[in-house]
Amino acid sequence: MSATDPLEQQIDAFAQYLADERRASARTVETYIRDLRSFRYYVRNEGLPADAGKLDIVALRGFLSSLFGSNQASTMKKKVSAIRSFFKFLLKRRIIEQNPASGLRSPKIAKSLPRFLTVEQAFRVMDAPPKEDKRAKSLKARDQALLETLYGTGVRVSELAGMNLDHCDFTESEVRVLGKGGKERVVPLGKSAVEAIRAYLPERGGLLEKAKEGDPDALWLSRSGRRLSVRQVQNIVRRHGILGAGRGDLHPHAMRHTCATHLLDAGADLRSIQELLGHSSLSTTQRYTHVSVDRLMEVYDRAHPLARDETGDG
Repeated sequence: MSATDPLEQQIDAFAQYLADERRASARTVETYIRDLRSFRYYVRNEGLPADAGKLDIVALRGFLSSLFGSNQASTMKKKVSAIRSFFKFLLKRRIIEQNPASGLRSPKIAKSLPRFLTVEQAFRVMDAPPKEDKRAKSLKARDQALLETLYGTGVRVSELAGMNLDHCDFTESEVRVLGKGGKERVVPLGKSAVEAIRAYLPERGGLLEKAKEGDPDALWLSRSGRRLSVRQVQNIVRRHGILGAGRGDLHPHAMRHTCATHLLDAGADLRSIQELLGHSSLSTTQRYTHVSVDRLMEVYDRAHPLARDETGDG
């Protein structure tokens, strides 16, 4: 397969644009370009012109059709997004005169309601591990602080793992986090999280002292004194989900959903929750209203006199 055909050059230009102008993450660039190179392979394999300016919507639909059956709707939606973004970029740069991708439609994805813990389950997870846990005091203190912060702030797992010590302001009870697209926001730290982090800091210092190649900036440190990875945070949450709530499927995103749902149930408005979670669109935050309505109906069916089967004299 030649590396000098126009389509390959156009894909390379798009990759450069994503990295330099859009400041997209390396992972995002890699995902987009992988999908576009798959598209290029299809084009050449079908004997179509390897030039975006000579392709029409029939070619695009043919490529997507070749993927149906072996990909889920969510995956197909990402591939459609990659193609549409690519052709939109080419049109904007006047590399092509018409955009054949403008007629593409993304497959509909059934929206699943966020999974979350009950308040009782959340407290049990915060209280884990039990006293008989024989792990080092430093790790238990770290996990307690990490879980309190995750549940109390609703931050994404990548935002939590990326926290530095100097991001915390204990006087103002807040922490700075770096969200999607490099957007920074400040979120409040609850009293429990502040107390747990303060209790962890001396243990953190001990972890750093013992480390040969520690990370003095990172807030959350591993046993070796290095910054905790996203995967390590996921494992910690899963472990405590099992210990505290019998939930082997607990993951950081469920803790984020739990935070949002409990805030909404307590009377917080959607705009405030949107700001806290760093959602760019209010529609994303509105998913939590469905959760709360479902819970409201459960309570109504269980408790309201008019919802009961009245078989007595009443």
